[in-house]
Amino acid sequence: MTTNSRTENDPARRGRLSGAAPLPLEPDRNCPLCPRLADFRQQARAREPGWFNSPVTSFGDPAARLLIVGLAPGLQGANRTGRPFTGDYAGDLLYATLLEYGFAEGVYQARPDDGLRLVDCRISNAVRCVPPQNKPLPVEINTCRQFLSATIATMPKVRAIVALGRIAHESTLKALGLRNSAAPFGHGAIHPAGTIKLYDSYHCSRYNTNTRVLTPDMFRSVFAKVRADLS
Repeated sequence: MTTNSRTENDPARRGRLSGAAPLPLEPDRNCPLCPRLADFRQQARAREPGWFNSPVTSFGDPAARLLIVGLAPGLQGANRTGRPFTGDYAGDLLYATLLEYGFAEGVYQARPDDGLRLVDCRISNAVRCVPPQNKPLPVEINTCRQFLSATIATMPKVRAIVALGRIAHESTLKALGLRNSAAPFGHGAIHPAGTIKLYDSYHCSRYNTNTRVLTPDMFRSVFAKVRADLS
């Protein structure tokens, strides 16, 4: 498979090497870059002032070899708690799987102070702010990709990226400098990207599991491959 240079196509790496000011790793609490998302965030703050209601930062060690990329914070999950995949069904399945394969330690209790620790793993999102109906617009995905690119660029040991769903897959491809046609999304697919392998999985949402698009065994099989490759 022919791939483009990550240095040439990754804006975070390109800026760092050229001497330009590096992109911010995470958006500001009141990030204005996506007006629709900023307005939705303000509505959530007015309705639920005790919630996090801000762009959700990445969770885990930048020195990790594994990066997991989701879609966006869930309204009553990460948008409420402030930690990726914490407080909703998707997190129940994700963290149970990470614990099973040694990518986390502790007990997941669906709150950011539960003491759960990621091991050689980091979790981020293609879009940092909660979108209405959990559906970010293409312009919002493109705008927020600078933060995903910066996250990848500041993980010097990353060797595996698990993309949860097609949107996360396609945004990660662009951050890595790959074309969609060169690495089509498919559950269980593995795509080489230089020193990194991109692993695809259907998103671990309640809808996907309730409809059996994704079963727990299907989900675990992806992380079994990652664990075997990183061992």
